Amino acid sequence: MSTELDDLRAAVRDAAADLGGPDLCRSLDASGPGWDATAWSVIAEQIGVGALGLPESCGGLGGLAELVVVAEELGAALLPVPFLSTVFAGQVLVNTGGADDVLSEIAEGTPAAVAGLNRQGWWSPDDLMFTAADQGGSWSLTGRAPAVLGAAGARWLVIPADTPGGPDVFLVDSATPGAAVVPLETLDLSRGQGSVTLTDVSATRLTTGGTAAAAVLPALDIACIVLAAEQLGGAQTSLDQTVEYVKERRQFGREIGSFQAVKHTLADLLVLVESSRSAVTRAVEADDLVEASAVAQAWCSDAYRTVSAEAVQLHGGIGFTWEHHCHLYFRRARADAQLFGGTALHRERLAAALAW
Repeated sequence: MSTELDDLRAAVRDAAADLGGPDLCRSLDASGPGWDATAWSVIAEQIGVGALGLPESCGGLGGLAELVVVAEELGAALLPVPFLSTVFAGQVLVNTGGADDVLSEIAEGTPAAVAGLNRQGWWSPDDLMFTAADQGGSWSLTGRAPAVLGAAGARWLVIPADTPGGPDVFLVDSATPGAAVVPLETLDLSRGQGSVTLTDVSATRLTTGGTAAAAVLPALDIACIVLAAEQLGGAQTSLDQTVEYVKERRQFGREIGSFQAVKHTLADLLVLVESSRSAVTRAVEADDLVEASAVAQAWCSDAYRTVSAEAVQLHGGIGFTWEHHCHLYFRRARADAQLFGGTALHRERLAAALAW
């Protein structure tokens, strides 16, 4: 890893620690967007993570390697910020080849979200939630997405919608009349979602000829890899906290970490974490992001769920309490597994990529 990546990792890690990490999740307003504005300002504007992966012409810098480093640290700290949703939206916009002014705003820290994934968390041209109508040179959108990652509090909504010529990508300012975004109460206390309802909302068309797939699907591959890095960070923290606990907790006159059953369980969890690290590292270096993202999500989602669940068990009674961090990571792991398609979908994608 380069010195620049090490410095970026250290900056995000230190900022997350200063901001409160998991404790910040408990202080969020239940009726709010599901993320902390101060925390986002620090990492997006002061550290500059909002610019990662975007074109230099729009104020962007870095690429997938930088995105993964930041994601791992944010996942480890469970910092409630709209990083993943904004990265996804930014990548879709990059792939459209337009909206440079909006990309410049995102690079400076303006949050954005993609509305229109199906109920499985994936995108298909045959399962669209929004319809676009030509208003004689301008376009309006109508439809509803019941759960959109990062929608609450997002300034810009990137929306694949059906047109007479097939699905295209549109851009909507969330403050436009007819647009309603309602925050949702979710399992994951560290990541906000919202329902998006549009009623004849004025929109900017970014693609033509039914080419939404070319913009959305490659962006989903990037989002899956970034999510996998977050999952790696969360799994590593869950394991680290558990190892420290079993070295201190005593039962039957000895530390519980000395029991063979506990040792074996921790060894299995370490294998899951290190395998996740390998999957994420390979994805960053891969030429075929379809295959790499499928591998990363198929593995890291299951690994994080297992590690976080075992962490709760190995902490014993305290692991089930509201005051302990264990359940926050467990909640995040369970919710993450439903984002961008489940593990079964990614195994199917991998099989298709390998022509099995």
